[in-house]
Amino acid sequence: MKKILICLLSMVLVASCVDDLDDYNVDPKRTSEAPPATLFTNAVLSLSDALTTPNVNFNNYRFYVQHWTSTQYLDEPRYNMTSRLIPQNMWQELYRDVLADLKEAKRLVTEDQFLEAEEKNNQLAQIEMMEVYTWFVIVTTWGDVPYTEALDPTNALPAYDDDQAIFNDLISRLNTAIGHVDPAASGFQAGDVFYNGDMDQWLKFGNSLKLKMGMVIADVDPGQARTLVEEAAPNVFTSNDDNAVFPYLSAPPNNNPISDNVLGPFTSREDYVAANTLVDVMNALDDPRRPEYFTDVDGEFIGGVYGFENVYTDFSTVSEKIADPTFESLLLDYSEVEFLLAEAVERGFSVPGTAEEHYNSAITASITYWGRSEAEADAYLAQPGVSYTSAPGDWRQKIGTQKWIALYNRGFDAWLEWRRLDAPDLQPPAISGAAALTIPKRLIYPINEQTLNPENRSAAASAIGGDEASTRLFWDVQ
Repeated sequence: MKKILICLLSMVLVASCVDDLDDYNVDPKRTSEAPPATLFTNAVLSLSDALTTPNVNFNNYRFYVQHWTSTQYLDEPRYNMTSRLIPQNMWQELYRDVLADLKEAKRLVTEDQFLEAEEKNNQLAQIEMMEVYTWFVIVTTWGDVPYTEALDPTNALPAYDDDQAIFNDLISRLNTAIGHVDPAASGFQAGDVFYNGDMDQWLKFGNSLKLKMGMVIADVDPGQARTLVEEAAPNVFTSNDDNAVFPYLSAPPNNNPISDNVLGPFTSREDYVAANTLVDVMNALDDPRRPEYFTDVDGEFIGGVYGFENVYTDFSTVSEKIADPTFESLLLDYSEVEFLLAEAVERGFSVPGTAEEHYNSAITASITYWGRSEAEADAYLAQPGVSYTSAPGDWRQKIGTQKWIALYNRGFDAWLEWRRLDAPDLQPPAISGAAALTIPKRLIYPINEQTLNPENRSAAASAIGGDEASTRLFWDVQ
């Protein structure tokens, strides 16, 4: 009886130390709240994964720009978005895994009373730049999307905002973030996989993103585009050392997601080969990047026929470099910036240098980034088919074609630039006995939006001209 009383007394004493039974479910070995630096890094990882993976359930941009084609599964290179949950998966990744983490990181930094003001401003600027980047991807992928009412757990039916209004707000937010950067102070350091807290580099990143956003609207709002480009141009990337690079590791889950989807240490899948559309152009120009981009077949680079079945062993596929688990992801790079500056000169914007100088620098930056020499870049540029003075077509075709080649392994950006510049002249596969196909101009809205948020989704579809892959977004007017 005495032992029973002692046990009961012990239970009463323990119970008096907690407010409710939920207190018993706290794991003392696990943190209950992630630090903002961890959330920031995880958001950048999720964004890099979303834009880099070739998984056909998420990301088919390499098909849309005909850098890759498939061996046997033909729905995706023929632009079917409904046989898999492609729009839904990308939508969830960007909203739930990127923006939600960035929002929470921003809340924690804002509420931190012990953080120096300059460091706090820098960290908030880093978060804001990555938020703007992510929203930029979303709005240039779908058009009108939930924005002002998004990420509110109490609102299950967020309204969609006008895509041009979102774009303009993103520009304002980016300008504010750039203005808050103090290079004399640090930002996130261990959590900053791009620049280790170097805020001078973040200023270059922010201005390079501003340059890119300005050029996206150059056809629809040339006045604002000129202002943005001319403000950003003096402070953009100046070498490959400035590139925004996500460094993958050798083991899952932090490995290069390409290595999860192509033949190698993590999978035996043989789903992709290089598309003849790209390989034939690079062969004709004796492009020095081919061994960096592709495997060879008995010493030759051979692309599979785009949009049709291909035997894996008969064609070039993804190079060992790109399939390596540690191969990095690029979110923004110097080559892209130089192509944008070349275009800015052609549009009459006031930026230093000539279009040819920037074009040559862009191509050289791409070739040397991939491990080839400056001598090879010079020889490539000397060819009549590459030289800015003699390459075929107008400036859109010259810049667009070379940018399409340089943006290999950056499928989303290649797709964005192809939609903007309409170069090169890509054609969808012609399927005998089937309706004519159209290369997508946008992703359709996710099926969940059609079933769970139908009224707002329907209003958005009407506003942009129809929820079709062929619908042009507000900036795509050429």
